[in-house]
Amino acid sequence: MKFDIITIFPNIFSSYLNESILKRAQKNKLLNIKIHNLRDFAKDKHKKVDDRPFGGGPGMVFKIEPIIKAISDIKSKVLKKKTIIILFNADGKQFDEKMAQKLVKEEQLVMICGRYEGVDGRVKKAIKDLGFKVQEISIGPYVLTGGELPAMVLIDSISRKISGVLGKTESLEEKRLGVGVPTYTRPDVFIYKGKKYQVPKVLLSGNHAEIEKWKKSRLRNTK
Repeated sequence: MKFDIITIFPNIFSSYLNESILKRAQKNKLLNIKIHNLRDFAKDKHKKVDDRPFGGGPGMVFKIEPIIKAISDIKSKVLKKKTIIILFNADGKQFDEKMAQKLVKEEQLVMICGRYEGVDGRVKKAIKDLGFKVQEISIGPYVLTGGELPAMVLIDSISRKISGVLGKTESLEEKRLGVGVPTYTRPDVFIYKGKKYQVPKVLLSGNHAEIEKWKKSRLRNTK
């Protein structure tokens, strides 16, 4: 699966995307993650990508021209008409497990990481006029300073559903009982400052039917 990320802070992604599971998935060509610096598509010598909002107000707004140039550049190389363009927006549709399962079926996702007061309101329409679907997404009921963290959240959540990324499909909670079942490991008894912390006895019993029953009783309802 291919992810294209448009941002003014490309270095933000380096540490997270180049470690552990995501690093291995890229090495094994299960993921193709490309970062596009929005400033590369600014036409002036200062690489300016934002400006003051019309009508007044605080902050700066991402200009439409460099964003559309970036999308057009991606399109000219690999973008397919059915590719979804994602705009991160605090009032967008909240990202959840159901959405992740739907998005993993796509071949490619392009993510626009806004900053400051967001992006020019004409960007969404202009992208649609290019023939692409635009989806506005929020990762939670709160406001962040930019779209870079949401982009990493989506990449992580979606990528782990791609066959081979985790190594074993059993590692997917949603392929087992679900999300929220507590897990334990050795030692079975941990003593700290005179207090004992014990693993539930049923998990040490070897009775698989009872263990399964216990797990189901602890399952968080995520539907």
